[in-house]
Amino acid sequence: MRWRSPPNPLTDDWPEGVARHVLARTDSTNAEALRLAPDLRGPAWIMAHAQTAGRGRRGRGWSMQPGNFAATLLTRPHGSPADASQLSFVAALALHEALGTVCGPAARLSIKWPNDVLLNNGKVAGILLESAGSGTGIEAVAVGIGVNLAAAPDPAELEQGATAPVSVLGEIGHVVTPEDFLDLLAPAFARWQHQLATWGFGPIRTAWMARAARLGQIITARTGSTIRTGRFDGIDDSGALILTTAAGRQVIPAADIYFAEGA
Repeated sequence: MRWRSPPNPLTDDWPEGVARHVLARTDSTNAEALRLAPDLRGPAWIMAHAQTAGRGRRGRGWSMQPGNFAATLLTRPHGSPADASQLSFVAALALHEALGTVCGPAARLSIKWPNDVLLNNGKVAGILLESAGSGTGIEAVAVGIGVNLAAAPDPAELEQGATAPVSVLGEIGHVVTPEDFLDLLAPAFARWQHQLATWGFGPIRTAWMARAARLGQIITARTGSTIRTGRFDGIDDSGALILTTAAGRQVIPAADIYFAEGA
């Protein structure tokens, strides 16, 4: 079944002043965005129908099947690197909104800290932020987003304990083109980014936690060789994970998160 854009003017409301580049093929939309950055006068979305060297967090590869979505928003945020990192939460909320429109109210969507979106408990989308600049200054940020619209990667490619991947087509039965999805995602991102710029991180944090996967449940956080298990009690004002363990409250700025098998 082919998904059709609903008669909602917001889905056709491309953000004013934001450029749009659609490529047949590239190595990585993030890499392409950062290469284009010196010549771009404003924010721009760079989408590709095929990636030859897509990547995820910590240098992991990102397998892109035909018909899936890969795009990057190149933007020039104000503030510190910590402020720029909050765009990851904006991206997650925008993804949740766009996927909710595509998948419908019956779909179980949630956000997995720090950078994934889940559909029916499987990973359907991921986010990767990369920046360009020198010292403490950031000249540009590439907000990379990948979505399994048509197909999920082979689970055998994943590391042990990783959340199983799913696709929109496999879970919902809807065929969604990358261009249609970008038409939903870009306005959603612009609205959430405007909220961040206007009201700060507080409302973004509240909205993110309302959609958080496994909030109040037991999870495991792994940072290098350090493994901590405890109750997921949300995120703090910087976006760091709050984990309550047998040793007390832990605030974890970066980690990979694992759920108990079968939970």
